Amino acid sequence: MAVATAGAAGYNRRRMSVESEAAPARAPATTPAMPWLLLGAACLGSFAATSSGTTRSPFLIDMARDLSVNLVLVANLVSMTATAWGITSLIAGMASDRWGRRPFLVGGPIGVALCMLGVAQTGDFIGVATWATIGGGCCGLFMGVIFAEVAARVAASHRGRALGWVMTGQSLTLVVGVPLAAWVGAAIGWRGWHLVLAALAGAGALSLWAATQSANAPPRPRRLEGDTSRTALTLPVVALLTISVTERICYGLVVVYFATFLLEQYKVGLEAVALPLALVAVGNVIGTVAGGQLADRLRDRLGLFGLCMIGTALAGLALFAWRPDITVSVAMGFVYVFINALGRPSLMAALAEVPEEVRGTVLGLNGACASVGWVGAAALGSWMIATWGFAGFGPLSAVLAVLGAMLAFARR
Repeated sequence: MAVATAGAAGYNRRRMSVESEAAPARAPATTPAMPWLLLGAACLGSFAATSSGTTRSPFLIDMARDLSVNLVLVANLVSMTATAWGITSLIAGMASDRWGRRPFLVGGPIGVALCMLGVAQTGDFIGVATWATIGGGCCGLFMGVIFAEVAARVAASHRGRALGWVMTGQSLTLVVGVPLAAWVGAAIGWRGWHLVLAALAGAGALSLWAATQSANAPPRPRRLEGDTSRTALTLPVVALLTISVTERICYGLVVVYFATFLLEQYKVGLEAVALPLALVAVGNVIGTVAGGQLADRLRDRLGLFGLCMIGTALAGLALFAWRPDITVSVAMGFVYVFINALGRPSLMAALAEVPEEVRGTVLGLNGACASVGWVGAAALGSWMIATWGFAGFGPLSAVLAVLGAMLAFARR
């Protein structure tokens, strides 16, 4: 027995020694720590894609007046965009696992640019809705696939940070995009702003084309036969996708309606909300960057996400119930988006921990579920405004956040 034990121990030591010597030699060749060129291009592309819909929020009232429709109908452009985004995200994710990701990474932003030009030139609501919906579909071709591409290029220990940088591009929509839209739009109008968005999307396509040259690309994943969506939809993945829906509704309620909330609650002009929106959005960027760091340092990623959702629930109640002046509302908006963003990289890193062969499908499904969340936020928000006003936003976001937290704790 002693001899066998000693022999086994010796074998284990030799195996560990061989693995420790071999691993460093392999890792740099196949899993570079941080592909900064790709991350920079991904940030620009995700900024352009997210801005194509989110930066419309300061113009909701002006668009309704210009197009001769009511505010609720214009607000539901978010639902139309998000629906198309979700459908194409799922399709592109599955297709990228079979035929490669580069066509979607470059073609998606090009389509967004063309659609933004269409929105700027259209004179009626039907035309605007059509181009905005097609543009949302082009965004879906890109966003789920870029997460899969980045996840394929980094080691698992770096994924929280890498995916956090991609999400920072989305977060910068609030820091830079929405305030810039409010400021620039005051001079050139909502149509002129859509021309700016077209230029940004074109720049994103060019940068992604350069960053995804074949010499820099990882090997194409092994092709799976049959229905990849069925292979990807395990019970843990379904639970994480459900959590993603609740989180996106909580986030969307503030992103879509916060500018309108400030305009209606405090009776200020469009120019006056630019700085408050920028200050609130800084919380989103800081939370995303810090959340990416925590996701790679903590083993209990879903535990962290659950705690952040509980914090989101409390912050939402305070944000929409306590409104003594605009300064307090801006401060509470900062806290809300910071806490929400802190947990998002952990959820994305958990979703990326699937085999490479189905990662595009899983992250495409996540894009579809996120779109469900955006549609839910737009629909629930417009219904809440029409019935209870902004006072109902706090309890609504709190219930959804607690539900997401309970699911996260259950799947730890």
